[in-house]
Amino acid sequence: MARSRAKDYDDKRLSMLHRSAELFAASGYVGTSMNTIADACGVSKALLYHYYPDKEAILFDILSLHLEKLVAAVRKASVSAGDPVERFRTIVATLLELYRHADAEHQVQIASLKLLPKDKQQPLLASERILVGIMSDALAAAVPAAKQKRVLKPLTMSVFGMLNWHYMWFRDGGPMTRAEYADFVAQLVLAGAAEAAATRPRSKAKPAGRNRQAELL
Repeated sequence: MARSRAKDYDDKRLSMLHRSAELFAASGYVGTSMNTIADACGVSKALLYHYYPDKEAILFDILSLHLEKLVAAVRKASVSAGDPVERFRTIVATLLELYRHADAEHQVQIASLKLLPKDKQQPLLASERILVGIMSDALAAAVPAAKQKRVLKPLTMSVFGMLNWHYMWFRDGGPMTRAEYADFVAQLVLAGAAEAAATRPRSKAKPAGRNRQAELL
């Protein structure tokens, strides 16, 4: 007879994933062992293995759950706002709010997704492409001058750069609230993107190998 799941199985699993993300962010995926995870979660190694067969499965679930939440929330934000400018602002604010309690998961996404086998990377990269696509579409609608690909791709990835790396310096209680910083980023883009697109010189780009960032657009 198969072992039945405890009523708090999912709660414990989510707690383990969050604690594991904190460990991976602090010590690196390679530098964190199953023993360390079990100790940090306050469970036996046997119980940890009841949830996950190995560290790779933990990493995949951390990233899969994190990206699923981002995609669901950003999709909702993209259809709930009215005009294109408000849509873009809402997406930016939504992402920053989602990052509020997910700094560790976000750091792990940036640093450790590439450590998974290729077949496990693919669904995660697909989720990243969805996020980039939604942001790109929102920018193209909010800043028509940036619709051309030579501008839209750098602009989209620049917005993600401002949002994705905020954890390096942003602290609650600092000079800006999270909502104020979201508005600051949106205003920077809306105020300057059209002019930057109009003045950007055309140049023949040199061929380059494709990497994770290049595949997102």
